[in-house]
Amino acid sequence: MKLNDIHIRDPFILNESGTYYLYGTRGPSCWGEQNGIDVYVSSDLKDWEGPYEVFHRPEGFIYDRCYWAPEVHRYQNAYYMFATFACSQGGTKGTMIMKADSPLGPYQLHSDDFITPKQWNCLDGTLYVSGDGIPYMVFCHEWLDLTDGEMCYVQLSENLTHAVSEPVTMFRASDAKPWVRSVHTTEKGAAYVTDGPFMYRNSDHELIMLWASFGEYGYAEAVARSNTGEISGQWSVDPVPLYDHDGGHGMVFHDNTGREYMILHQPNDTPNERPVLIPLTCRL
Repeated sequence: MKLNDIHIRDPFILNESGTYYLYGTRGPSCWGEQNGIDVYVSSDLKDWEGPYEVFHRPEGFIYDRCYWAPEVHRYQNAYYMFATFACSQGGTKGTMIMKADSPLGPYQLHSDDFITPKQWNCLDGTLYVSGDGIPYMVFCHEWLDLTDGEMCYVQLSENLTHAVSEPVTMFRASDAKPWVRSVHTTEKGAAYVTDGPFMYRNSDHELIMLWASFGEYGYAEAVARSNTGEISGQWSVDPVPLYDHDGGHGMVFHDNTGREYMILHQPNDTPNERPVLIPLTCRL
């Protein structure tokens, strides 16, 4: 099958030993109950096989909704999946970490429940490992709690089972003005969305974050930058989106020749969203 045949949101590609593994939120059930996470596999980014289920809801697991934005990182010779979960019986949503010996899974629950604060509504956790080997998780503190959504991080234990620091706010969605647009109005005022962080060090060794919000033309992919090259630096948002054609929740990877690509879903409209692969021809 081709990418356009794959109905997922929030695409994430792991290039491992020359094979591409594509994870994402199951499109047909993305807003309802879910029970698993899939992967698609390719050797050339053109033809894909799957889906292969790599995580299935364990018996007694209370979380039966969302299963959003799964992404897989190799860390200390194992594979760790970060994904968002929620429960149809109420409560908050948050990110957990699962572990496997192979990109194909099966992934088993690894973290001590949510890594994100249990009393917050959070989503889209992603791994960042600093130059001195310290693991962090970057995540979105949702507009549902704040009106103005935030990007935050916590330091993780070395074995990725729990947070060992309090959350730190990096920036807020409204920091992307003038291009960012509110898509909700609450009693507290206009609500601004933060989605899909992905940490990346560019060719100038600058630490950047890809992230998504809403702009003039719908969903948009944006870039934020640390002024020190460290996660603890002061973060600023680029004055224009990187991609503003109703697509987002992207990430960057290199193919087997070293060429750089971004993948995101577009349009942001169920059931029409599909993963879109975009060669990058300039430095982010």
